[in-house]
Amino acid sequence: MPGWLPRFVRPRLLKEQGIVGMNARNARYIAAWNARRFYPRVDDKLQTKQLALDAGLSVPELYGVVRTHRQIREVRRELGRHEEGFVIKPAHGAAGDGILVIDGWRGDRPRRANGRTLELSELDDHISNILSGMYSLGGRPDVAMIEQRVRFSSVFDAVAHQGVPDIRTVVYRGYPVMAMMRLPTQDSDGKANLHQGAVGTGIDLGSGCTIGGVRYNRPCHEHPDSEHSIVGLQIPGWEQLMELAAGCFELSQLGYLGVDVVIDAERGPLILELNARPGLAIQIANGEGLDHRITAVDAHMVARATETAADRARWSGEVFARPITRDGTPAANHHPDAAPA
Repeated sequence: MPGWLPRFVRPRLLKEQGIVGMNARNARYIAAWNARRFYPRVDDKLQTKQLALDAGLSVPELYGVVRTHRQIREVRRELGRHEEGFVIKPAHGAAGDGILVIDGWRGDRPRRANGRTLELSELDDHISNILSGMYSLGGRPDVAMIEQRVRFSSVFDAVAHQGVPDIRTVVYRGYPVMAMMRLPTQDSDGKANLHQGAVGTGIDLGSGCTIGGVRYNRPCHEHPDSEHSIVGLQIPGWEQLMELAAGCFELSQLGYLGVDVVIDAERGPLILELNARPGLAIQIANGEGLDHRITAVDAHMVARATETAADRARWSGEVFARPITRDGTPAANHHPDAAPA
């Protein structure tokens, strides 16, 4: 069955498409390949950042960490030095909750991406809520991270509403197997989070070109705010991004993970965060299931020699590349063979 999946299909057809469901993901991939002792490496964003820095991988600059309420006023004075803006996020947050993006200042007041200014007391309250565990997994006390605000490439101007798009890559046993770009919308308040209304658009692993999208679990081909096509966009620095994603296998020691990367206009791809339980909407965005690609990786690894992150990224780009259509863009409904190349 080519193309996009209809809303209701028979289980047999889903299996033929290689669609992975929640139970299969949890049992066959997460439980089988993600040892619990390694979860803190991805659930704690501060630890993730330090591991990435130690491994020589590119991440947004860390401006500061707030661990106690007494530090809030001290950090606030430092934030005024960052005229280009900054991001405040909880170290143990999930689904984009608690992330506050400040894109500059209007006088002595911080300005959000939507143009609204905040009182300094509101900034203090937000950091205080993070420390109290309002946004953390399980409501545990947390720490607040202050990071560089990424300046994304101008190629995304027409498809990103007041925010920074990111690229989610699912990496299986060190091999990138599927990717999508998440585009902020007005509904998502400038955040690249699908649960809050962002658009996810599939990406051809061979070329780094977008092929189609999903929003609220339904297929789409245009950005809802600008009505600009989300098909045929070229991701800058694609080979570097693929190698960066593949390298997160060694960093995390997780066999099945999601790697979230942002494209900075000056620094190129930067690791934003990692996820031990990446969602499955990426299959809808790509019009294709994960299972066939995972099977291809397993078959390849039976006789593989030791491979570097660059080798693994190159192999995935070659094996999972989609055929090019007459208009020069990757086909949107190709299903690669499960056999290794």
